[in-house]
Amino acid sequence: MNFDYSDRCKELQARLLAFMDEHIYPNENKFKEEVDHNGATKGNRWIPTELIERLKPLAREQGLWNLFLPKSARAPEGLSNLDYAPLCEIMGRVVWAPEVFNCAAPDTGNMETIERYGSEEHKRTWLEPLLRGELRSAFAMTEPGVASSDATNIETRIERDGDDYVINGRKWWISGAGDPRCKVYIVMGKTDPSAARHAQQSMILAAADTPGITVVRPLPVFGYDDAPHGHCEILFENVRVPASNLLLGEGRGFEIAQGRLGPGRIHHCMRAIGVAERALELMCVRLGARVAFGKKLSDQGVWRERIAESRIQIDTARLLTLKAASLMDTVGNKHAQAEIAMIKVLAPNVAQQVLDWAIQAHGAAGVSDEFPLAYQWAGNRTLRLADGPDEVHRNAIAKIELAKHIKLGESLALPVTRS
Repeated sequence: MNFDYSDRCKELQARLLAFMDEHIYPNENKFKEEVDHNGATKGNRWIPTELIERLKPLAREQGLWNLFLPKSARAPEGLSNLDYAPLCEIMGRVVWAPEVFNCAAPDTGNMETIERYGSEEHKRTWLEPLLRGELRSAFAMTEPGVASSDATNIETRIERDGDDYVINGRKWWISGAGDPRCKVYIVMGKTDPSAARHAQQSMILAAADTPGITVVRPLPVFGYDDAPHGHCEILFENVRVPASNLLLGEGRGFEIAQGRLGPGRIHHCMRAIGVAERALELMCVRLGARVAFGKKLSDQGVWRERIAESRIQIDTARLLTLKAASLMDTVGNKHAQAEIAMIKVLAPNVAQQVLDWAIQAHGAAGVSDEFPLAYQWAGNRTLRLADGPDEVHRNAIAKIELAKHIKLGESLALPVTRS
């Protein structure tokens, strides 16, 4: 399998690395200070940072904009999944960097959803402003009252009433809903509870200022509120939206979810690899600068073991990510299902282990805000839950593997179990 990047990808990669060195890494402390400053002086942390807004036009001028969306006439700059992988990885090294390039979740998944499943009206109203970076969006699926890892449990109702649909339900962990620029939600709920199990759900677009929508509270992650982005609990009470806002049709919610979550999952993995690379870099620098018991930490056997294991695990995760990306480009997301599930398990776990070792290498400083490691650890830990928990993906991988071998055993009239 050939994982060579195109010449355009290599050019963008060099341009992106230079942009990160000039504008992103030097501003990491400034970003943190600006978010804290909003809270201290204005009593409101939920104000978009001036820093990111200032950097966005620079990124766009350099052609580092909307790189995530393949095969869209509205975003001709979009790359294939394979070419986007190394760029997404670079952006992922700093938590807030993807937004600078209009490549941040959940907007990327929402834009792809509207591009693939929305009407022309949806695209004019929501997709085009999102592509221009004029507003932000959220994806409302998870609910507090049910185990949302099984989306058939979702209880939010989307009921037809004349020319409208009426939404009632409660959602939580809705990323991006705290941002005042969030102007539209993609909401998943049940239109027909009596239909077949995977035909009960639908997805619909709801403008954030529609009467009946209440952002109840932000939900912190290990104590971080992720302002001004946030992960919020939202209440939908008799929210009336036009019937034309329904995506694709009633009962098509699972179909849309699978189309949306495939790219979303692999993008998370690409960024997680960037997190792991940054953690390994910081770990090596720290170990080379500290002396204990008469020699540098980098000369001690236990740390060399961890450095070597980190490199092995990161490169393994990257190769599987590239394989999944290549399959998505060549045979489609459905046929890349196993690889997407495998990397969704592997990449966050690899990043978590490398981050843990990097924190250990930094001692008490590793769990502080002096370095980005603690914040990255908190954010990365959520990836083992977001877009499906590890257990669900492992189950899917096992089912695919069992189906291959059971089919083989039956076709050869051999017992399925082999020693």
